[in-house]
Amino acid sequence: MRRIILALVFTFVGKFQPGFSNSKSYLYSYEGLILHGLQDEGLTRAGLRLTSKIEISGLSHNYHMLKILSPQLDEYNGIWPRDPFTQSSKLIQTIASCLTQLFKFEYNRGQFGNIYAPKDTPVTCVNLVRGILNLLQITVKKSQNAYDLYSFQEDKKSNRVTVFKTKDLNNCQDKVVKNIGMAYIRPCKEKIVKGTAAFTYKMKYTDAGALITQAASQQVYQISPFSEPAGAAVMEARQELTLNDIRNSQASTSEIQLQNYGSLRYDFAKELLQMPIHLIKKKNPESQIVEILQQLIQHNQQGYNREAPAKFLELIQLCRVAMPENLESLWKQCADKPQYRRWLLSVICAAGTTETFMFLKQKIHNEDLSYLESALTIALAFHLSKADDHTLQAVADLVTSFRIQRAPMLRKLAYLAYGSMINRYCSVSSFCPNKILQPLHDLAAEAISKNHEDDMALALKAIGNAGEPASIKRILKFLPIFSPAAMAFPVRIYIDAVLALRKIARKDPAKVREILLQIFVDHSLAPTVRMMACVVIFETKPALPLVTTMANALLKESSLQVASFTYSHMKVLAISRIPQLYNVSAACNIALKLLSPRLDRLGYPYSKVIHIGGYYPEYRAGAIGRVYLMNSPSSMLPSAIIMKLRGYYANTATDFVEVALQTQSLTELVRKQNVPFAEYDTYKKLKVLGKTLLGWKELPPENPHISAYVKIFSHELTFVDVNKELIQQTALTESSDRHMLVKNVINQIQRGIAGQWTQAILAGEVRHIVPTCVGLPLEFSLYSTGLIHAAANVGVNMSPSLSGNFKPLQFIDANVQLHADINPSIYMHTVAIMGINTQYFQSGLEFHAKFRANIPMKFYAKINMKDKSLKFETTPCHQETELVTARTKVYAISRNVEEITSSKRSSVLPEEAVSDVSEQRFKSPERTSINGATMQSTASGRMSEKYSYGPEEEFHHRAGGRSYARVFCSKLHSLGCQTCLKLRLRDAAFLKDTFLYRLVGEHEIKLVLKPVHTDAAIDKIQLEIQAGSRAAFRIIQLVTPVSEEDNDSTSDDVVQRKLTKILGIESIFKAANRSAHQHLKKQATKKDKAKIAEISTDPAAKYQSSSPSSSSSSSSSSSSSSSSVGDKYRTTDTKDKTWQPRQREGSSSSSSRGGSSSSDSSSSSSSSDSSNSRSCSSSEEDHAANKEQQGKSDTPVRSCSSSSDSEFSKQQVTHSDSFRSPKFLGDSKPPILAVILRAIRNDRKLTGFQLVLYTDLHSTTPRIQVFVSNISESSIWKLCADASIVNSYKAVSYLKWGQDCQEYRIAGKVVTGQFADYPATQIKLEWSKVPSRIKIAARWFYTFVPAVAYMLGFSQRAQNNPSQQATLVMALTSPRTCDVALKLPDLTIYGRDISLPLPLPFDPHISTPMLQYPAWNFFTKIPSSVIDSLKGHCSVSQNMITTFNEVEFNYSMPANCYHVLAQDCSPELKFLVMMKKAEESADLKAINIKLASHEIDMYPSNGLIQLMINGVQTPAEILPYTSNSDAYILISSEKEGLSVKAPEYGIDKLYYDGHTFKIQVGFWMAGKTCGICGKYDGERKQKYQMPSGYVAKDAVSFAHSWILSEEPCAGACKLQRTLIKIEKPVGFENVASKCYSVEPVLRCVKGCSATRTVPVFVGFHCVPADSTASFDEEQIRLNQKSEDLENTVDAHTMCSCEQLQCAA
Repeated sequence: MRRIILALVFTFVGKFQPGFSNSKSYLYSYEGLILHGLQDEGLTRAGLRLTSKIEISGLSHNYHMLKILSPQLDEYNGIWPRDPFTQSSKLIQTIASCLTQLFKFEYNRGQFGNIYAPKDTPVTCVNLVRGILNLLQITVKKSQNAYDLYSFQEDKKSNRVTVFKTKDLNNCQDKVVKNIGMAYIRPCKEKIVKGTAAFTYKMKYTDAGALITQAASQQVYQISPFSEPAGAAVMEARQELTLNDIRNSQASTSEIQLQNYGSLRYDFAKELLQMPIHLIKKKNPESQIVEILQQLIQHNQQGYNREAPAKFLELIQLCRVAMPENLESLWKQCADKPQYRRWLLSVICAAGTTETFMFLKQKIHNEDLSYLESALTIALAFHLSKADDHTLQAVADLVTSFRIQRAPMLRKLAYLAYGSMINRYCSVSSFCPNKILQPLHDLAAEAISKNHEDDMALALKAIGNAGEPASIKRILKFLPIFSPAAMAFPVRIYIDAVLALRKIARKDPAKVREILLQIFVDHSLAPTVRMMACVVIFETKPALPLVTTMANALLKESSLQVASFTYSHMKVLAISRIPQLYNVSAACNIALKLLSPRLDRLGYPYSKVIHIGGYYPEYRAGAIGRVYLMNSPSSMLPSAIIMKLRGYYANTATDFVEVALQTQSLTELVRKQNVPFAEYDTYKKLKVLGKTLLGWKELPPENPHISAYVKIFSHELTFVDVNKELIQQTALTESSDRHMLVKNVINQIQRGIAGQWTQAILAGEVRHIVPTCVGLPLEFSLYSTGLIHAAANVGVNMSPSLSGNFKPLQFIDANVQLHADINPSIYMHTVAIMGINTQYFQSGLEFHAKFRANIPMKFYAKINMKDKSLKFETTPCHQETELVTARTKVYAISRNVEEITSSKRSSVLPEEAVSDVSEQRFKSPERTSINGATMQSTASGRMSEKYSYGPEEEFHHRAGGRSYARVFCSKLHSLGCQTCLKLRLRDAAFLKDTFLYRLVGEHEIKLVLKPVHTDAAIDKIQLEIQAGSRAAFRIIQLVTPVSEEDNDSTSDDVVQRKLTKILGIESIFKAANRSAHQHLKKQATKKDKAKIAEISTDPAAKYQSSSPSSSSSSSSSSSSSSSSVGDKYRTTDTKDKTWQPRQREGSSSSSSRGGSSSSDSSSSSSSSDSSNSRSCSSSEEDHAANKEQQGKSDTPVRSCSSSSDSEFSKQQVTHSDSFRSPKFLGDSKPPILAVILRAIRNDRKLTGFQLVLYTDLHSTTPRIQVFVSNISESSIWKLCADASIVNSYKAVSYLKWGQDCQEYRIAGKVVTGQFADYPATQIKLEWSKVPSRIKIAARWFYTFVPAVAYMLGFSQRAQNNPSQQATLVMALTSPRTCDVALKLPDLTIYGRDISLPLPLPFDPHISTPMLQYPAWNFFTKIPSSVIDSLKGHCSVSQNMITTFNEVEFNYSMPANCYHVLAQDCSPELKFLVMMKKAEESADLKAINIKLASHEIDMYPSNGLIQLMINGVQTPAEILPYTSNSDAYILISSEKEGLSVKAPEYGIDKLYYDGHTFKIQVGFWMAGKTCGICGKYDGERKQKYQMPSGYVAKDAVSFAHSWILSEEPCAGACKLQRTLIKIEKPVGFENVASKCYSVEPVLRCVKGCSATRTVPVFVGFHCVPADSTASFDEEQIRLNQKSEDLENTVDAHTMCSCEQLQCAA
């Protein structure tokens, strides 16, 4: 087919050449039509139609004249094609004045040249002429292309030919398009806007060439906002040009001066300044701006701000066309008026033109703006202004001006904004000159030369905002692997340099990946820097080879932080379903298979990537949130946290917001800082001892530092750096100064705060403009504006007033009264447009979304801390108040500049739209009889009554489409108010069920506060909270007013009786007992017969129990399914897999036969008797309290009951559990809290609610009770809550409410026990009856459970579990993992090996009956135990050593030599702990501790542990010992040994008993320790780190490296570490070599010989045998040499020194 087309093209190209004769005039009729809307019948459309006569006359060779005769412009706004077009005579006159002018064009062989028109002709009119002439453009090329295709039909008989041309408007090579505000959006090839055009030409052959007799075109653009094939809005443009007449005449334009307007290429006119929302006739912009400002401020004072966002857009549009002199005049009028000034600055910042920016620059330069105004102007105007050459130059001048340079905050904001402006400029420009980057490069060079860290960070962040590849060389100067000078820079500078490459990677990803990969694999860099490099690498969407390279590097990675972070990041990407990440997701899936899954099991101390979000492929939209958690080996706190939210829409990606926090050495701030460690003897001794450890160096000092930044749309707006100096200044500020600052703030508040604050914001402006074939611009745009308004009037009174010597404790005795009238509100208005937008007329579709939140608060509060009371009063609801309103609607609009006030705006979904065919009814031609009609009406009335939604709720199914309205109200009659949620919608989903059609129409949601009619007027609503001993008195005083003196003289028993009577608590317990007895009686007489329970439609009807048969079936299914919780829990061994509650400590016989009883329980619980519908189970758990109470046999009690008896069973359990304590705590305890919420009425009648809280937390069975009741005497509604710990393994609770707390009930139980031989906790929730509203809400929430469980990685299975019960079992399989099983009524969710964020200090292998402490004591100790688990623990037991990093190894210490067990290696050198074998026995150890000025020796002697402090023997009888130094030291006896506590030195606890040694250091010592106990940094792969930093090959070499050598003749230790040489010849790389050990090996001193050795693995460095380098010269720097080979040598561990010669 393609060959046929090409053949036709070659044939016809030379056969015809369209043209016009110079001596003739051609008269055509022309019609152009544009329609916007949805292509379904019955919906409203908007459009334009241009009709006219066209006369084309010849002027000279190739030049012709065009004259438009009788132009008519009609508007369309109605249901197509039923409604007629409308004319506007004024608009026709305006358009005709420019269209009827003479136009000249160049035309040769079907192609147009230049177009000429009179000077100052509006560009819109020229574009309309271009649209007409475009119909005559025929360019037939010899080669076809993909976007412009031709076909031909020739009629030789009539000598005519028809040419067909089609264009693909999505793939044009030189497309005419204008994008505004899209610099922050990452574009993608696939678009949501697609278009095509088709042309038809009919021509006949003449002597002058081919003559076009008829030309027609049709162009279609469709936008699918949600990427739905059936959900698209369409713009359809049509043209038709028909030849009517040919005359012999020749035109002339010699007397008219014409201007060249270029070719047929569309020229964008003032529509770039003209917003498509408002059409304003710009007469006098200055006066119009003043008029709108007056309206806004007047409305603002009146509290009416609903139209403010729309007015704000009008102001922006007027400012864009205002001249500089207009702006200056406006400033002079408004500068002295604060409200006008604030509005004007906001509008000028949002206008974004070059003129407005120049105006703002001048004001900042002249210091006409305050500091805060300048900061806001820079933050807004720089990011909203148009980025062009003039603006960039102005910004560069402003950044380097004196005004900006002297203000640090303004300087920071200006440089960052300048970088963002460069990025916006270069994103739309084909060439980005280096000169605009020069100010940023100069700042970076100056910062390096002056070594100014703050300027380095600022330069890198600004360069990162710019994102230009030309800055790469400057960035590399800040990275140590590329610039040696950068070695001295802090780590935060390296991080900023890596992050500066993020945007550059979008333009040059290959170069950036190459740089970042070198950083990622460089182990000499800090882990945080390498993790940042990992983040940026994956943002570049690397291919499989690079991802595999990173995975391969992790196989040999020494840093677990980097390994854990990279593995976690790959795992997050591997599960991604976002199309843009498909390739990198597949690559990560493959790479993960190379890595060990153990990296995924690393817990909280290791770095992770947390991913939350979702993607909807049907709409091609989604959002993901990621948290990059980067931990540091030298700190327990995260070194960096980055949180980012990214949105995906129509295959484009946008980073909405990113917030980061970086910290360094913050743990230093949590401890005492004023201890003079350097003045103590320990500091000096450690300095000396350190020299004996070859290569040992103390850690470099770390300066505390905090930094944070905020990015919006990938551009960093601002950042904050808090360095050490600022932290110290804040920490060292005198308390009196801080108190005075607080006092000044309080005094200012007491003087009163009153005022209004308003801020308008242009949140977004995104525009996409393309030309149409008619010559008019088609615009797709989105605008979003917001208004934040707050009015406040606050006053505070304090008595007694603050004294001159103010202290915060004065607040405790003060009586504070607060009066406040606050009215915060927020308004948002978002408009999406598709349509024609010119300076004369607008036509198209508009989607409006409005949001309003207004929460007025007027209250009085009184706080008395001394009396523990709070009183809060507010005004009642007197009128309807809309708190939150959200509304959307889609319109078809038609506007013209001549009739602005009569613009047409019709709903796209009209009232008479065609309804859903399923809603239509068949109508018989016969008349319906009256009786029949009556019957039908009655039947429908019954149906509607059955599904009634109340007087304010209704469903509509009328001709206007699907309509729905409903009102949900919650009334509080006692307070005289109600809250209503109103929903109303009418959409076009009945036509097509797509998201776009659901939006078409009208949607509204309101949250309204409305008054409720009451018998008497309500003056105010009062909330009182009274805590402490006066709580009971306050409740009694409310009902029977008494004085405080009378209350003091009243006995407690009288008070309790009064309170019990007022609350109606006696009736609650009487009703409960009566209900229990009635239930017992009913169960005894119940017959085994199935009954169907009917549910009454009356909401006040009582709940009817289910039938026994249905209950038993539910019970049976529950029992059978309880042993099946996924594949792991299905087994025939019910003993191992069933839930086993923990036994009581006293029931030994029950414990001894736990296996059989468990088996019995399992078997009985899994069986049921179908004849009587009853199930049997062991009630050993439920009746444990009864067994202990009665003291009878421990044989498990068995009970058989129907599951319909669940209410009675639960009550029975509750009664038995609470047997040992009073039913009502108020019988023995006063309330500790009273809360009263009431309405103050004119008739003084009490209405409202009261709450009383009782606690008994110090008994053996702690208990809490809460009672809520209605104050009104006529109401018996109450709410009761009770929670108690029954025994050491069970806690129960319930919530009951309704009439005397008997209508509704929810019960809960928590039991600890075993699950699959693991310690576990079971949480069970049961509900016998709940209100229908709660059921509806629960069902709605229940629909999300399966999807959430799937997203979290849990398995699930549909099972018929009990319908009114939920059970959660969590079994601890290890300190860091657990198994979870959740049973819901119809679903079971389970998961295995779920990682815990923190390790739980619990051994899962300990059998539950052997636990000797109450389980609830364990749970109360969890917080402190978790904190202790985060601290460093090191222990030595016999020869087994466990390091801080939980590395275990066996090591036999050489005799007489001290080993450095644990030491502070920070610059403070606070402590040293050494250990050696004891002289008394080789199985015992002796330790030496150096703390401050103390030297503590602990050693065994004669079977006892001896203590020596500073050489003085200290007997155990005088312990505990406390030091008198600046920091706390405590030495005491513990168990069979001694303990030392010195928390301010870093030792939380040290224990020693001769056999065992344990040390626990504070979490702030992380990364600061060294010695055999390790570095306490979690890096297990570097577990054997020697003093020099070299990682030993084995544990023995590692331990030997920490031996402290002594003088051979002065000390008992005769071992020292020396470098050795391989004596035998070595051939290395085929060359004879001599090899020296890289690290020293333990050897006997000179004069001693080894009597015992141990093999060790050592690395060697080799040099040629003929090298002149001597062994002594190499000793100093051998540890810096490469390791060439490894070999096993003997290390000495015992020496004989018979030949040792010592001086006398």
